[in-house]
Amino acid sequence: MRHRLLHVITPGDHFSPRTGSAIPTVVDGLSRATPADEPRPAVLVARGTYPDRYDSADAVEYDQAAGHRRDRYLDAALARAGLPRIGIRGEFRAVFRDQHDWEPSIVLAHNAPQAVPLVDARRHLSVLYAHNLLFRAYRRREAARVLAPAAAIVCVSEALAEQTAAFLPDALHSRLRVVRNGVDAAAFARPGHARRGDVLRIAFIGRMIPDKGADILLEAVRRLDRPDIHLTLVGASGFDVNDPLTPFEQEVRRRARALGDRVTVRPFVPRPEVATALRQADVVVVPSRWPEPFALTVLEGMAAGAAVVGSEIGGIPESLRGTGILVPPGDASALAEALAALADDDVLLEDTARACLAHAERHDWALARAELMRVLDDAASGAP
Repeated sequence: MRHRLLHVITPGDHFSPRTGSAIPTVVDGLSRATPADEPRPAVLVARGTYPDRYDSADAVEYDQAAGHRRDRYLDAALARAGLPRIGIRGEFRAVFRDQHDWEPSIVLAHNAPQAVPLVDARRHLSVLYAHNLLFRAYRRREAARVLAPAAAIVCVSEALAEQTAAFLPDALHSRLRVVRNGVDAAAFARPGHARRGDVLRIAFIGRMIPDKGADILLEAVRRLDRPDIHLTLVGASGFDVNDPLTPFEQEVRRRARALGDRVTVRPFVPRPEVATALRQADVVVVPSRWPEPFALTVLEGMAAGAAVVGSEIGGIPESLRGTGILVPPGDASALAEALAALADDDVLLEDTARACLAHAERHDWALARAELMRVLDDAASGAP
């Protein structure tokens, strides 16, 4: 019988549908795909975080250590001196305080390199699960020391694995593995097949920060200047609808108002409402400027039956796998041309949407979990 999967998320993060954070979404997707005859997964969750949690895994609570802003500066200084980062280690020590009472588990440290050496290797298998590029501030010697106990380093895309390898010593390259994210296709599926109406409905759903490129999409729609195209922007800089607007958000809203009723701007919505927003779109655009490690919205838009347009950067091409439309990042003209083609050609729109949907249905969380388990089985056996 396989060991239980025990997920470690960022201390203070919420394992809840009320947050839009990618890591809890991935953990929930993988957990929900667990077969009935395998151990139920668990997630280490700080006591006091959102009480309405995903029901796909058991929440193992711990008392969170008090962190201080100065710890980050201390950690940076210690890292430059080649010493362990005691600030973040202190936060994770609270997470692992009771690990000797846990049943033997495979501990998946999500975006948490400093958690890896704190796992009791005599009882548990330690794995780093990388959703982002984590080692820019690490020297190779520190990375080697921190990751020495890791049985594997799982990355969510080939693009991220290549970026990560550039920051790691050669001896760790053989531990790099790729497990691409999946999607709950049934949860995002729209009922029936809705043909587009007189207006092409375009949607952006994501964090309202420059890296995500909502302003590029706005500029593309402005250049098109077409009454038969409507854009909906959904998101905020963070995951709290009550947060004050950043200067970037204020500028996006100002530019959206200038386009009148052709653009609707909505704040952050909880995870259950994301599917509803995506089902209302004919086209979902992921116009990121930065190299997204994977971009969950790509597969979610596909599963909702939309044609997906994404920037040709980072892991987005891997997410699309030749089924959607790629455009150069930051290029409003190229994005406008792609949107105009979809608006003018119903056959292109339907063929693209159909191919996207088929791709999402093939790449669900069950497939992602099966690949993860193959990687973990190899790691447990010591296979290269």
